[in-house]
Amino acid sequence: MIDIDKWTEIYNTVKKHKLRTALTAFGVFWGIFMLVLLLGAGKGLEKGITSEFNVAKNAVFVWTQRTSVPYMGLKAGRFIQMTNDDIEAIRTFVPEVDVIAPSNQVRGSFSVVYGTKSSSFTVNGETPEVLQVKPTNVMSGRFINQKDVTERRKVAVVGPRTLELLFGEGEDPIGKYISIKGIYFQVVGTFKPLGKDEDVVQDAQTIFIPNTTLQQAFNQPNQVNFFAMTPKPGIPAAVVEEKVKALLMKRHKVAPTDLKAFGSANVEKEFQDVQGLFAGIAGFSWLVSIGTIIAGIIGVGNIMLIVVKERTKEIGIRKALGATPLSIVSLIIQESIVITGFAGYIGLLAGTGLIATIEGFMVDNNVQAGFFGPPEVNPTVAVTATIVLVVAGALAGLIPATKAARVNPVVALQEE
Repeated sequence: MIDIDKWTEIYNTVKKHKLRTALTAFGVFWGIFMLVLLLGAGKGLEKGITSEFNVAKNAVFVWTQRTSVPYMGLKAGRFIQMTNDDIEAIRTFVPEVDVIAPSNQVRGSFSVVYGTKSSSFTVNGETPEVLQVKPTNVMSGRFINQKDVTERRKVAVVGPRTLELLFGEGEDPIGKYISIKGIYFQVVGTFKPLGKDEDVVQDAQTIFIPNTTLQQAFNQPNQVNFFAMTPKPGIPAAVVEEKVKALLMKRHKVAPTDLKAFGSANVEKEFQDVQGLFAGIAGFSWLVSIGTIIAGIIGVGNIMLIVVKERTKEIGIRKALGATPLSIVSLIIQESIVITGFAGYIGLLAGTGLIATIEGFMVDNNVQAGFFGPPEVNPTVAVTATIVLVVAGALAGLIPATKAARVNPVVALQEE
């Protein structure tokens, strides 16, 4: 049941000291406002940086380099060539691998020709599994399939830069033939790379053909330049990275201590490092904001002490007329909660409103400021902030309320 008299009394008290109440509540307002703003900005930074990961978050890449240690009569400085047999060996002896995508690249300087137009592009030999490691938007037609790989078909999937330089505006490239080093490939699909970093610029001017076709047509028989892999669910990428490199070292007679013979990249580790960074940023945001809120709570507590002092005689009269200590305590705490709750709620609205405005502008205009993506307010933050406000208000009024409850009616009535 709502006590109208109590709420009226709280309203009159706040109204009587508007400036004092506003200045006191500002600390709570600013703490909540900064909490929402900092967490929203941190989320925007997280979205901006994670969008740069245009590969599977648990991807592992392994490639060969030159040996640095002599081993089994073989000199240091030897270049290692991985082969198709390594694919089956990895599948057999490293069961933790879920997806494996071997890849090659056409070497040398050359131009890709279509009709009277020509330009230089990167030509990669891929398998269908690469889409599970490095997702790509297929815009029209299709991507390379297993039949293309098995039958060594001369088909190609081209990116936006190829369309721009070789095909006219509005021209459908599907079914057309392009010449790569004098060998004709039929275009069966177009793609648009995902992501926003320099890798996307490179991918945009890449042409994909079946890896087996590349090996046969461009004199790379039984050769693999690098492997892209993902582990099975629940398996850390580091396990796959370690076991695959150990297996390849054994198969290609590389010293177990030779750390330079094989290069690798563990995207999962990089992603976890980034996530740890953002957890630290969020923790720092909470620390700064909670510190500001505590300062505001102390201010509210001091004001409530003054209120109790000013209303000592009134409280004494209440107790003389039969008011219980609990009713006195609840009145003071309720007034404290109203001040902190209202100030915090305004701060919450201001913060979320600002974040929503910035997010809407960036999304509508497809804007990304460097590594910053559209900011975002987590609903959990709003709920947590509300709980913090209620608890903070209760704590701010607890000491003044306790002091008010201990007022001696006789002494209070004697005060001037």
